[in-house]
Amino acid sequence: MALSNDRSDVQRKLTQINREAEERDAKRRADSTGSQYIDLGMAPLEIGALELLEEKEAKAARVAIFEKRHRELAIAAYNPADPETQKVFKKLEAREYKLDIFVVSLRGLNNVWKYYEFIVPKGKGSITGKVEIDQTRLEFLRQKLETLESAHDEIASFLKNSPVTSQIVEILLAAAITLRSSDIHLEPEATRVKFRIRIDGLLHDVFEGLNLEEYFFLISRIKLLSSMKLNVHDIPQDGRFTIGLGGKKEIEIRTSILPSEYGETAVLRILDPETIGLKLESLGFRSDDLVVITKELGRPNGMILNTGPTGSGKTTTLYAFLIHVNKPEVKIITIEDPIEYRLSGIEQTQVNLNSGYNFASGLRSIVRQDPDVVLVGEIRDLETAEVAMSSSLTGHLVFSTLHTNDSFGAIPRLVELGVRPDIIGPSLNLIIAQRLVRRLCDNCKAAYEPDAAVKRKIENFVDRLPQRVDKKPYLKTTLYKAVGCNKCGKIGYRDRVGIFELFIMDDEMKELIHKEVSEVTIKEAVAHQGIVTLQEDGILKVINGSTTFDEVVRISGPLEW
Repeated sequence: MALSNDRSDVQRKLTQINREAEERDAKRRADSTGSQYIDLGMAPLEIGALELLEEKEAKAARVAIFEKRHRELAIAAYNPADPETQKVFKKLEAREYKLDIFVVSLRGLNNVWKYYEFIVPKGKGSITGKVEIDQTRLEFLRQKLETLESAHDEIASFLKNSPVTSQIVEILLAAAITLRSSDIHLEPEATRVKFRIRIDGLLHDVFEGLNLEEYFFLISRIKLLSSMKLNVHDIPQDGRFTIGLGGKKEIEIRTSILPSEYGETAVLRILDPETIGLKLESLGFRSDDLVVITKELGRPNGMILNTGPTGSGKTTTLYAFLIHVNKPEVKIITIEDPIEYRLSGIEQTQVNLNSGYNFASGLRSIVRQDPDVVLVGEIRDLETAEVAMSSSLTGHLVFSTLHTNDSFGAIPRLVELGVRPDIIGPSLNLIIAQRLVRRLCDNCKAAYEPDAAVKRKIENFVDRLPQRVDKKPYLKTTLYKAVGCNKCGKIGYRDRVGIFELFIMDDEMKELIHKEVSEVTIKEAVAHQGIVTLQEDGILKVINGSTTFDEVVRISGPLEW
């Protein structure tokens, strides 16, 4: 093994030496003729520029167009004086293009020419921006991709039969969608690439048989679809593309590419519009919580803050709030980073730091548009917090998110950002903390009777619940455990449900905030509200058969009941 590694190191060093020698020669040739030189390995390539010349013609003339700006072209040439090269220059100039010519190495040209594989022949349509999976094809794949094991076998079969790159992308996407994944992770290692998917919040290994050469074409295809620079490998890139699933349904994919030790890692976030069409009742709120939330959503002004870590479902909840208050007579504007889902009848804007459009400046502009309801994607700094809270005090209902562990920590966090306590109390109506736990698969979950000690704990727990909670649904001790079937991919869980903690900003709390804003003091003072904590709400969902104690412990820590 050590000898093999030594040989690999020597080979890499020799390749690097040869590459540097070729680039030095290209620079010397450029200097001797007073021409410009560029290392194509460092120049971003635009596929739209490359396809201005057919592959055969480009190779014959030893040229490549790597950038297009309106009618200006950046064109790489091995020898600009070569007669074949001159023919190409004159042809492009006759099409009224202005040429910016660079002398390059042959190695650099070869590295660019390989991207011709990703150009669709004329008349065959375009592959940028969208992947189409025929409905019949999708149903066929779904039958073969019901479980993680079957997904592994089907991907292995595809690779064994040497499919084209588009087919590999198609089956990875189909597997992730069929298994209800929220994210696809492609992680290159020393010799292989790991394909993992996140299902209901947990990552699962699916396949490790993709070699690095196959991965190069796969990652290039993903970059092309996502409108990224194909040959830029040393900086992060972000993009998006769409999957068409036949008919009118489309799913957006948000792509993130990051350089790593063995290549570029890719994470593809799957944004299925069906996941945001949820009503409040479907999110997991108890009936008594729904009474509180419906009341707060009916107010004409004030702020509702949703807290929790990344991936805890905050955006989905706030989108459900927007859908609930969306009426023809109500104007709703959002500022998000990024826009995850498009909502009908709502004006959505996206942060653009390059143009100076951040949360704070965007919110100032939004308020001038006379909205009734405003969604601020996240409060990250003092400026955003102050503008959002001022908006809530001047006749707007404002929704936003904040990263804290629980609802009680939101106020100290705002003070830490620099917000004055005398603004916090009057502007806030409700603070929600939330997490997501996996929901037991209704098709295969199995009932069981807990032991006597657990039964006593359940009975005592239900007896201590606040008065506003209806105890009748929880007066039972039969629980359920995960089993696993084809419907849930043999995992035992299918989908997720929220667990919530509601902290109402009543008059007593607003007065307290003027004096003391520590989390401990706030927790002691709100005892009269009868707050059900995140973990307690999780336990209630165990009792009603929605999830398991293991899930509640995983999300909220050891049980304290």
